[in-house]
Amino acid sequence: MSGQNCLVANDWICWDYVTSRSRELTDATVEHVWITGVSVLIGLVVAVPLALLARRGRRWSASVLTFTTLLYTVPSLAMFSLLLPVFGLSAALVVTGLVLYSLTILVRNALAGLEAVPEEVREAARGMGYGPGRLLWQVELPLALPALLAGVRIATVSTIALTTVGSIVGKGGLGNLIAPAVNSSFKAQVLTASVLCVLLALVADLLLLGLQRLLTPWTRAGGGPSGREKEA
Repeated sequence: MSGQNCLVANDWICWDYVTSRSRELTDATVEHVWITGVSVLIGLVVAVPLALLARRGRRWSASVLTFTTLLYTVPSLAMFSLLLPVFGLSAALVVTGLVLYSLTILVRNALAGLEAVPEEVREAARGMGYGPGRLLWQVELPLALPALLAGVRIATVSTIALTTVGSIVGKGGLGNLIAPAVNSSFKAQVLTASVLCVLLALVADLLLLGLQRLLTPWTRAGGGPSGREKEA
């Protein structure tokens, strides 16, 4: 069957669709990556201070975790509707909604990483003259990286999926192709855009896993600091 016939037959797999719409697919993919990347980065910048606030005590922890959990329970359509009067039909609307959703995962993982730092390590750093700021940046955050980056991986994959919902305001990346194709039963477009979403999630997860291994070499093969101390 020729390429043109697969379009006429409305087949699920159609290479002619990929070649004839390559520019459209590329633009949608770039937009998807941009929205996802910006949302996760902003979410991370917001999540770390919230995790530091939550670490101050049980009351703060309960308030912060409850707030971020409630945000995640809001349906995406309702979330975008609530943000619409503030941001209008723009990419900022989608990014803000995705940032709010990412906080549930990022705050919890950041808090878990910070709380996992041994108290004796903090005391040793203070004894060496480390102030609160230096202690945070040079001791606590580096040791919290495994949990924090694990949260970034989960948040990134979930954000890639949620970005497609932005198609309701025309800022959904590959979702801009999936939604109209579903309504018109354009099978090749639905399958191609959906596969690209899955590939984006897989590639992003693998890249972040590589970054995590690069930045936290002590976690490989159980070779953490405590493990080496036991061997000694």
